[in-house]
Amino acid sequence: MTFAASASRFLQFIRFSHTVFAMPFALGALVVAADGVPPWHILALVIVAMVFARTAAMTFNRLADWKLDQRNPRTAGRHQLASRRSAAAVCVLASIAFIATCWWINPLCFFLSPVALAAVFFYSFTKRFTHFAQFFLGLALAVAPVGAWLAATGSFAWPPIILAASVVCWVAGFDMIYATQDHEVDRAERLRSMVVWLGIPMALRVAQILHGLMWILLIGFGLSAGLGGVYFFSLLPMLGFLVYEHRVAKSLDVNAINAAFFVSNAWIGVIFVVATWIDRIV
Repeated sequence: MTFAASASRFLQFIRFSHTVFAMPFALGALVVAADGVPPWHILALVIVAMVFARTAAMTFNRLADWKLDQRNPRTAGRHQLASRRSAAAVCVLASIAFIATCWWINPLCFFLSPVALAAVFFYSFTKRFTHFAQFFLGLALAVAPVGAWLAATGSFAWPPIILAASVVCWVAGFDMIYATQDHEVDRAERLRSMVVWLGIPMALRVAQILHGLMWILLIGFGLSAGLGGVYFFSLLPMLGFLVYEHRVAKSLDVNAINAAFFVSNAWIGVIFVVATWIDRIV
């Protein structure tokens, strides 16, 4: 097998395409924190750090769930894409590379980098002991905008915290929708989630509430960060994609949910980053 083919299989293994979910919120927070185009070296380092952090998190998650995923029909073929040894090696290397990249950003980011890794690694175990696993996944992704803000300013502030809360609600909501596919498998494996605890209909209602809170918190982020009309207008199409995602989720059609999950959430991220960059740069 060629190197390109092996790399392609590994990127499928870690669902690299899903990087589009967290990355836009980090880049949006970065440009708002910098009040314009951030220094190019900081922009590059933030992107590299995000890629390494997510690679470490996903390989760790695959390792933690290795046997569980093999028993799940939806994920049973996943581990044919990479060996356990290669996943472990990449996890270690990506973790070291993430911490090293943070060292190049600033001392605070370097000091907090192990905390960020601990947060994203801890999520992989939560479905074994708490029904709030989806919120821990949201917390893991919410590290991204806070980290980007710290990269630009070296200090904490309210806007990234509000944005992080919005990301928690967004991710927890869409992961509840996604988890409806594994409802029966998770029950059989005695795993915990909001879907297992509440059942599919109630979990979908909770997801609707969370996405409503997400949208309100995005308004709060815009107000606290002093963003303008372009940003606030962009909230309308974001709301439209959220509504579309929930309408599809009601059908409980696995293929439709998968398509809506990726398209809706990817577009929400794209709209967010484009709106914040236009607002701050143009």
